[in-house]
Amino acid sequence: MDLGLKDLALFALTVLVLNATPGVDLLLTISRTLQNGVRGGLAAAAGISAGCVIHAIGAAFGLAALLAASAGAFDALKLLGAVYLAWLAFGMWRNALLPADPAAQAPGADAPPSEPVALSVLFSQGLLTNVMNPKVAIFFLALLPQFIADDAPDKTQAFLALGAWFVLQSAVFLAVLVLAVSPLRRWKPSLRLQRLMQGASGLLFAGLALRLALAERP
Repeated sequence: MDLGLKDLALFALTVLVLNATPGVDLLLTISRTLQNGVRGGLAAAAGISAGCVIHAIGAAFGLAALLAASAGAFDALKLLGAVYLAWLAFGMWRNALLPADPAAQAPGADAPPSEPVALSVLFSQGLLTNVMNPKVAIFFLALLPQFIADDAPDKTQAFLALGAWFVLQSAVFLAVLVLAVSPLRRWKPSLRLQRLMQGASGLLFAGLALRLALAERP
């Protein structure tokens, strides 16, 4: 069945470049993999992919167009996303400032293992960080039409097909990223370095929250 798609090689390359560009999804996947292992990273990546599914469906049926047209809707979703990213940053800072276990400070002692996080929580984090970013929705609305022919027989089906391609390719990219990053967990940094890394991650997510809060509608 001819869906009226065009320049698919360029579309695949564009998706790859976008996936590899540092942003919330990439950084969240890396941080959750380092903290929670392969299963945790894949759970966060699955949540991100689920968010992309929602954005793709929204673009196909006009929800992204509503965000592009309505300043109020865009600002509301933008601020919700910024607050959520700031909350994640606060959690990272809180972990960095937790009182140290005296036993862990003894010479030769290993850093205390982090408490396990439910995979459903990591999935939800990935889902919410993606869904509550209105720029992702508008990105779908801006990108996908460029790869749909003017004479496409059913533009909604064409939108959905490209959205499915985007989600699948992005999910594969994030899964490969998780597997590539996970060996770094074998490195056992000192407790002080772990705290510094948590604090730096929190600062980075706070910066992402601020950038999203100040974002203007395209």
